Amino acid sequence: MLLQENVPLAPLTTFHLGGPARFFVEAKSAGEVQEAVALAQARNLPLFVLGGGSNLVVADSGWPGLVLKVAIPGIEQRPGSDDEGRVLFDAGAGESWDRFVSHAVMAKCAGVECLSGIPGSVGGTPVQNVGAYGQEVSQTIESVEVFDRKDGQIRELCREACGFTYRSSIFNTTERGRFIILRVAYALTPGGAAYIGYADLKRHFAGRETSPNLAETREAVRHIRARKGMLIVAGDPDCLSAGSFFKNPVLPEEEHADLEKRAAAKGLHLPSYPALEKSKKVSAAWLVEKSGFGLGYGFGHVGISTKHALAIVNRGGATAAEVLTLKDQIQQRVKEIWDVQLEPEPVMVGF
Repeated sequence: MLLQENVPLAPLTTFHLGGPARFFVEAKSAGEVQEAVALAQARNLPLFVLGGGSNLVVADSGWPGLVLKVAIPGIEQRPGSDDEGRVLFDAGAGESWDRFVSHAVMAKCAGVECLSGIPGSVGGTPVQNVGAYGQEVSQTIESVEVFDRKDGQIRELCREACGFTYRSSIFNTTERGRFIILRVAYALTPGGAAYIGYADLKRHFAGRETSPNLAETREAVRHIRARKGMLIVAGDPDCLSAGSFFKNPVLPEEEHADLEKRAAAKGLHLPSYPALEKSKKVSAAWLVEKSGFGLGYGFGHVGISTKHALAIVNRGGATAAEVLTLKDQIQQRVKEIWDVQLEPEPVMVGF
């Protein structure tokens, strides 16, 4: 295990901003993860676990303790244990998520094709129950292998134990900081049909007489994400972001009806989608745009993507402080105009 000092974190994130880590370790095995945790405890260092760096805002001062980058590789395939004939794909937490999706699609196994093009690593997907275009990883996760910092043991958590809800799990709520994800097992359906339930995908394939296969669906999702600046493309200034900066609000029926009335009073139609029972999911991007933060809006070194209103972008040389200033402005205006409190999606590190 190589211990490094004063390592810049900005190049390890998709936002490309923030200060250095006082100490840094890249762990390629469960043993190295255990060793790094023991080191942090022995030196009384605060520990931050880094994955693909795609959903982070790192403070300008950096991280004062040890940053542990989990880089456990490998994808293994084995028969599932259920009666549905599903196949288990066991992936190391350090694997690129999009590489894993590509692997599954090439194996003609359905369940994650709509999650193509999402940046970051496999280990990050259970934390926020990553989802897009009608699919969430909680629909296919069979189990998560973790290192439990509470007792120093490696254990396996079943799907139910992970407490998945919309963009949430025990890993970012009730047990935040307790578990370090080592591996994730996904149960996928061999020969399964691609999921084309989302409006963007329906429009993309409109007029087709045959159903698109998994590979075609994956490419369509990547194409749609690229059009919205949500695909990491070298040289595209709209890609220097943490992706969607705010969660889509999930509102109870009464609050949703009230919001619809206010939108109608302004001559606007509120886009919303079914969510949990007796609640509706509202488009955060719509709320941002209709609060005066249109595509390309910005000041200084930060702004809104020219392709998608939900992405705050680093226009070059941005600081984390500038990002938070824009975040605060957006939240304040949305609250004033629509009486909705937007919740940030990225993890704030070192603040």
